[in-house]
Amino acid sequence: MKFQRFLVWLLPLALTCWGVMAIVYSNLPAVARYGGAGAFALLALLSVSLPRKGTRKAAWFGAVFAAALGWWLTLAPSNDRDWAPDVALLPAAEVWESSVTLRNIRDCVYRGEYDYDVRHYDRAFALDALRTLDLFLVDWGAPHIAHTMLSFGFGGGKHVCFSIETRKEKGELYSSVRGFFKQYELTYVLADERDLILLRAAHRKGEDVYLYRLKVPPEQIRRIFLDYLRTVNEFRTVPHWYNALAANCTTDIWKHIAPYYPGARFDWRILASGYADEMAYDLGVTDQSLPFPELRRRSRVNGSAVAAGRDRDFSMLIRRGLPGFEQ
Repeated sequence: MKFQRFLVWLLPLALTCWGVMAIVYSNLPAVARYGGAGAFALLALLSVSLPRKGTRKAAWFGAVFAAALGWWLTLAPSNDRDWAPDVALLPAAEVWESSVTLRNIRDCVYRGEYDYDVRHYDRAFALDALRTLDLFLVDWGAPHIAHTMLSFGFGGGKHVCFSIETRKEKGELYSSVRGFFKQYELTYVLADERDLILLRAAHRKGEDVYLYRLKVPPEQIRRIFLDYLRTVNEFRTVPHWYNALAANCTTDIWKHIAPYYPGARFDWRILASGYADEMAYDLGVTDQSLPFPELRRRSRVNGSAVAAGRDRDFSMLIRRGLPGFEQ
């Protein structure tokens, strides 16, 4: 009986905590945020504490929570904010029958994590030259969580890398907690590998970058690539919210891959992204010649990335000698 009563209180308590945090971590003025959170918590507590029958308590609490949820659902993402320079310019893609022109490929030159020159360039690619798909996994020290990126390889050593990230405003820092509460827009950074990898390997402390070749047929790679580009163009007119659980770097990669992966099934490691490379290994799409722990150890590219620096052959140099890559 006591356990049943605990369960009856558990759901309202969890929903109340969510509502309080949603209000506190909103963009309302401070007085409205803390006042609104306090008022919501008080009304929620009263709705389940005052002497009423169970069904009436549920109805009162439901009305209080529905009001908070309804307000939260009205919060809309925007493309019109004072963005940090590195995410101010959105990429674009012009897709033709046999080629694609990518606009605003980012290639920042970093002197430090927050000290950089923003550069962009445009480049045309022949779709028939698209041959490889590689996975970057960035371990930044958070338990079970990592940042994942896909890089598409064309002939001549050309690579285009996609990093799905929060689109931060000037002076804004990332918070894992805020990431659950509509605090950041989602953006697809389309970049040169020198930009995305050197930032993490050379200028952010404690980040380890791993690189894996994925065994995917060229036609399947092409479909995934074009699916990415459709989203890139969509985001220019229809902004989306980032969500630390459901709309992030790894869940969105899965959304692009799953439609073209026969027998695709959800795996818990899609949410626990720190195990994404292990998941790929278990699916048999990475090199299988080594046990996974040894493959991971030998796939770290921090040293080779720092050594390559801004070399024009950066992408080739960081792949040299890695398991699963043609030598």
